[in-house]
Amino acid sequence: MLQTYNGPLEKIDDYRWRIPKSSMPGMRVDGLVYASNKLIDSIKNDKAPQQVANVATLPGIVKYSLAMPDIHWGYGFSIGGVAATDIEAGGVISPGGVGYDINCGVRLVRTNLTEKDVKPKLKDLTVALYRNIPAGVGSKGDIRVDVKEEKKILVKGARWALSRGYATESDIDHTEENGAMEGADPSAVSERAYERGKKQSGTLGSGNHFIEVQVIDEIYDEEKARVFGLKKDQITIMIHSGSRGLGYQVCDDYAKSMVSTLSKYNIDVPDRQLACTPFNSEEGKRYFGAMKCAANYAWNNRQCLMHLTRLTFERIFGESWERLGMFLVYDVCHNIAKLEKHNVDGKEKLLCVHRKGATRAFAPNHPDLPQDYKATGQPIIIPGDMGTNSYLLTGTQKAMDETFGSTCHGAGRSLSRKAAFRNYTVGQVRQELEAKGISIMASGKGTIVEEAPGAYKDVNEVVDAVDGAGISKRVCRMKPLGVLKG
Repeated sequence: MLQTYNGPLEKIDDYRWRIPKSSMPGMRVDGLVYASNKLIDSIKNDKAPQQVANVATLPGIVKYSLAMPDIHWGYGFSIGGVAATDIEAGGVISPGGVGYDINCGVRLVRTNLTEKDVKPKLKDLTVALYRNIPAGVGSKGDIRVDVKEEKKILVKGARWALSRGYATESDIDHTEENGAMEGADPSAVSERAYERGKKQSGTLGSGNHFIEVQVIDEIYDEEKARVFGLKKDQITIMIHSGSRGLGYQVCDDYAKSMVSTLSKYNIDVPDRQLACTPFNSEEGKRYFGAMKCAANYAWNNRQCLMHLTRLTFERIFGESWERLGMFLVYDVCHNIAKLEKHNVDGKEKLLCVHRKGATRAFAPNHPDLPQDYKATGQPIIIPGDMGTNSYLLTGTQKAMDETFGSTCHGAGRSLSRKAAFRNYTVGQVRQELEAKGISIMASGKGTIVEEAPGAYKDVNEVVDAVDGAGISKRVCRMKPLGVLKG
């Protein structure tokens, strides 16, 4: 059982807490945790802050080892952890800093529908999504490919879906990295990973992955909402999934093999789950190439899921998805490592930025943003639990200055899956959701209990913290109406 963290957490201001590098031998930088007074006690109640300190020992790490307010215990890095390493100064890349579900991410789709349009058909819509979209552990979809075609997906990402008629150019434009990272190396992916991935494009997976029909119930920034095509009482759809078995296998293969490289490069880490290698080493380049393959697989997967969702809405509402206004607002990833240029001590440096359960939050006018979003900053999609709210935010210059352009990625768990089973029953969770008018379909009863709203932190408090800290700003809030869980 995890122990409470008893190390130092020095309050800097209302939303930032420091773990000084003097608190543990080997720390190269301070730890910096973003959290409110309300959230900090729950953060202390697991050992995630210890993981923040552990990450601060990585060779080449710069500025801080960061944690967002949705922080909780993870593999190597805490979930909600961010770290950047200077690759020209021996900076490392670590599979534990990306995670097992490489490019687990979320996309937000707008519609022309209102709550009044959807309510009478909500149950039918939820059931139709459940029937049309494969979900759950090991789920297999109708979009099946051989290894030759799968390699194309790993290189082209969401553009593979475009070539099959499952996407539009607008979808690609409004996806992070335009739906594919360049330099993916299919030769660095194992046969086992290929085998696991070839039948899973267009499948939802299990755990916290979902498709959610939502309604916008609060607008905080009218101008930005207008740019994104959003207004109060409008129906949106949120899709949360990742790289499925292929990404898991890529992480597993390299997390194990990198343990042996620690001695080769004289790297000493306090936790074997932080196994890493210099980014510019042969092993580092090979992992990065394989990670890009999994990331591209995930972008294609979410695009295929969006295609299936559009087809389902067409069937239920008797209109084309174009007439229903089902256009992509944006797609962001949560578990990724990227090469990015950031200012460190007054100098621009090329860094390997690890975001583990954290979202990119680029400021207005950043060159990587779509042209129509230059003035707003990057859209940031923050799902809550299935019984409360989700949010759309935008990135800020303060995020660029303090967090390598990063922010939180969700509510963050407050109970482990085992603890959720001890505290809730399927009946309790269903009753709670029904009382709120939320329709749910899931591939297994266990998922409903694991994902009980009470197993998560209050997403409103998490978003208050990042908004208050100035590293992202609220645009609108959505509440769930219908939920499909894996």
